[in-house]
Amino acid sequence: LVQWNLVCNSNKLKEMAQSIFMAGILIGGLVLGDLSDRFGRRPILTCSYLLLAASGSGAAFSPTFPVYMVFRFLCGCGISGITLSTVILNVEWVPTRMRAIMSTALGYCYTIGQFILPGLAYAIPQWRWLQLTVSIPFFIFFLSSWWTPESIRWLVLTGKSSKALKILRRVAAFNGKKEEGERLTLEELKLNLQKEISLAKAKYTAADLFRIPMLRRMTFCLSLAWFATGFAYYSLAMGVEEFGVNLYILQIIFGGVDIPAKFITILSLSYLGRHTTQAAALLLAGGAILALTFVPLDLQTVRTVLAVFGKGCLSSSFSCLFLYTSELYPTVIRQTGMGVSNLWTRVGSMLSPLVKITGEVQPFIPNIIYGITALLGGSAALFLPETLNQPLPETIEDLENWSLRAKKPKQEPEVEKASQRIPLQPYGPDLGSS
Repeated sequence: LVQWNLVCNSNKLKEMAQSIFMAGILIGGLVLGDLSDRFGRRPILTCSYLLLAASGSGAAFSPTFPVYMVFRFLCGCGISGITLSTVILNVEWVPTRMRAIMSTALGYCYTIGQFILPGLAYAIPQWRWLQLTVSIPFFIFFLSSWWTPESIRWLVLTGKSSKALKILRRVAAFNGKKEEGERLTLEELKLNLQKEISLAKAKYTAADLFRIPMLRRMTFCLSLAWFATGFAYYSLAMGVEEFGVNLYILQIIFGGVDIPAKFITILSLSYLGRHTTQAAALLLAGGAILALTFVPLDLQTVRTVLAVFGKGCLSSSFSCLFLYTSELYPTVIRQTGMGVSNLWTRVGSMLSPLVKITGEVQPFIPNIIYGITALLGGSAALFLPETLNQPLPETIEDLENWSLRAKKPKQEPEVEKASQRIPLQPYGPDLGSS
């Protein structure tokens, strides 16, 4: 801060830099998401690793604050591309029965990073060397990403079936099922993806999310829940220095709370349902943040407990939203719905640091805004339908029929089971895991 004279009236530029970083994540999601559909998941993943490595290293050697903000913006773009490509490849490669486990495992990787970063920050107090240290490994990830297999679904839908078949055979050999892979033919591959190919011909846009009444209501409620989660999450994650506890220890505690929080979330999603879990996570988080307003500053232990509890609830909200949103939107418009919903959490995370500036008027104002927003997001989740043990809708008509069935007595198990098949999952040996 002192190096670039970010003190006194210029101190608010610190929050501006955080917002610029979040803006990079927002823009990166919009641009790189479209490029991922055009050029494939793996090229965008590889380029994003290189972008993050180069821009992160550049930020470490920034001569001025404006140059630093430019590099931080590019870092945000790179992180967004990595996250988006990783999530898509996970969904499109991992077998259905393993998706929940793999999604949780990916979330725990983020938690592990939260443990490692405070240790590095303690060992490397000079911020430029710390920035360089956390950026260099992404050059290694950039090189290793060349061995990441491309999405089979994307290759087939873009007319590259021969290449898809070669990758499937290579993966089958890696899994010890070389003979099964050699028996695969282009005709079998296209037959397995026949429904996806036909669905890909139907063009849906973001306008359809607001044109159809059922989708419009879902989109509004989900967007508010995503916005509230990102908005409130980063108010706590980026304000750890405000709680008076050792910064490094508190960062480890903030990361550690994700371990039980995500485990409880998986149990709640499986037994209580998505609807209850999502609403409860945001309502409890909002209550915890509002409670901070009434706790005196000298009661640092109580304030820290409330902040850690709120952060754990918001981590649960993120975990639930990714699964819940993908289950609510039909296949034909699922990626568009996920993109629009996720856009709002980036807007929330971008605005979150700026709201802290209102604390200069009255110290309690930021927490009031964060808490009320989280409560509104939890209230909006109450109007969403439950998806636990429900078949995934593939078309708009499926969504309407599914919604009607949800209001009627439970259908016969045979009907439910037949409608739950996820395309691209082989009936024979599992070739989609690696």
